[in-house]
Amino acid sequence: MPSPLAPYLPQLEAHPWFAALPPALREALLARAALRHLPAGQALFRRGDPPCGLYAVLAGSLTIGAVDPQGKEALLTVAEPVTWFGEIALFDGQPRTHDAIALDDTLLLHVPQAALLALLDATPQYWRQLALLMAQKLRLSFLTVESMSVMPAAQRLAARLMMIADGYGGISAGRTRIRLSQEKLAAMLSLTRQTTNQLLKALQADGIVRLHVGEIELVDVDALRRASGLSDGTH
Repeated sequence: MPSPLAPYLPQLEAHPWFAALPPALREALLARAALRHLPAGQALFRRGDPPCGLYAVLAGSLTIGAVDPQGKEALLTVAEPVTWFGEIALFDGQPRTHDAIALDDTLLLHVPQAALLALLDATPQYWRQLALLMAQKLRLSFLTVESMSVMPAAQRLAARLMMIADGYGGISAGRTRIRLSQEKLAAMLSLTRQTTNQLLKALQADGIVRLHVGEIELVDVDALRRASGLSDGTH
């Protein structure tokens, strides 16, 4: 019987991190993985929840962020195909630090925590591959802190669009749309909705993006990367 994961293999293998894994590790991850559907608005996990494994977004999108006691949202990013996440808790076993909420109907690949830890205990040489995934996130975190501190607003916006589009590892072939409202993008950048709209319209006037209701279409990725100041090697 064909594996239910088979239709998604080309999509997964287009992601640089997964493509670079040793074949035995790729097979082991897929053998332990299952598909999980998450309806729009449903939480995958909340801040403080116990670690539950490694995920990859195959369709749809999730917001990663948190809400403070006063109800103010801190939106870190939007995870779109193919973004891998959840690996930090493999290393420290600590509770989740943020909320992951489905923006729309979302399909995830899920490798449970216990199964993955058992695999890594049996084959400790594979810890390095998980560390590389975490290192990519750490590198982007440093860039985000830098952008919030010193980059002009227009460059910050372009850089954040590139980070989301790259899905923490590489822009998927043929994928040019980011499902993200201008309100949420403004929250991620600590900018007003008006300023964010002005910056996006400037990018649209330059032929770099095209704006749709609830979506941002990337028309010229190379030009967006230049506007962001990020190099190809960053992602």
